Amino acid sequence: MSLTYILNTLIAGLTIGALYALIALGYTLVYGIIELINFAHGDVFMVGGFLSWLALNAVYGKQLNANGGAGILTGADLIISILLAFAVSMIGCAILGVIIERFAYRPLRRAPRLAPLVTAIGVSFILENTVQLWQGATTKNYPSLMDQTYFSVGTVSISNIQIMVIGSSLVLMVALLLLVQRTRIGRAMRAAAQDPEAATMMGVDINQVITVTFFIGSALAGAAGVIWGISQNSIDYHMGFIAGLKAFTAAVLGGIGNIRGAVLGGLAIGVLEQFVETVGNGSGLAWSETVVFLLLVLVLVFRPTGFLGAQVVEKA
Repeated sequence: MSLTYILNTLIAGLTIGALYALIALGYTLVYGIIELINFAHGDVFMVGGFLSWLALNAVYGKQLNANGGAGILTGADLIISILLAFAVSMIGCAILGVIIERFAYRPLRRAPRLAPLVTAIGVSFILENTVQLWQGATTKNYPSLMDQTYFSVGTVSISNIQIMVIGSSLVLMVALLLLVQRTRIGRAMRAAAQDPEAATMMGVDINQVITVTFFIGSALAGAAGVIWGISQNSIDYHMGFIAGLKAFTAAVLGGIGNIRGAVLGGLAIGVLEQFVETVGNGSGLAWSETVVFLLLVLVLVFRPTGFLGAQVVEKA
């Protein structure tokens, strides 16, 4: 492989990895507070893609479908359309996440751990089948909001879409870190994650913290749905399943419950997947998903706390 080939593949890997990291943050936030693997989270991401798709077609459908579907927005229309897509998707998914927590998970808060896990899988199927019945099983073409252009640095090229994906994902990740580390609700979230009983004695409303956690995590999943649609130009009712599993793998790899670990894990998974897919396709093989999930098994066997996770001591 030439250096140019490696760098271009690295950029492509960081692009998809930023998306996995954004979804993984939802897994790691919820697990850090209530130690629940929210397997419905990937489908919340899928719902976000559909909500933004509906909003864009409702407001800008005529412009976007002009000239046989080649309509491209510019100027103020482009900025407003992107803001509209993010606002509708993030708010809609945040509300959906709060509803799921209130009616599916909260009644099982003190139940054996298997009960909420099975419930999460059930909610995942409910969301998938609901969207399938609502919008059909066919793949939807996500609106092309902007013309794709490439910028070259020497022999390495990066597109405006890739810059948007990586940039917007990093902005949201930094915003989450600042919220958790610098705000009152962030301190409450950290206290609840460390010792919920002590936090309650200090006046922290655990139910409120959990609700806010689902709100934030689901909003990030909604944002990821928009970014996925813009970068991939297609959405379908099943896209949250594989993307959710890869994001979960990223969260485990980095150390589930660790925000920085989720980001690191997502970027690592994206880069690994892209290199394996590129090499595999060259020999007629596409083993990227096999390698990603093999990595999940190896991490669970040899380092179950992940690369940045701390060793957990079981309480008596």
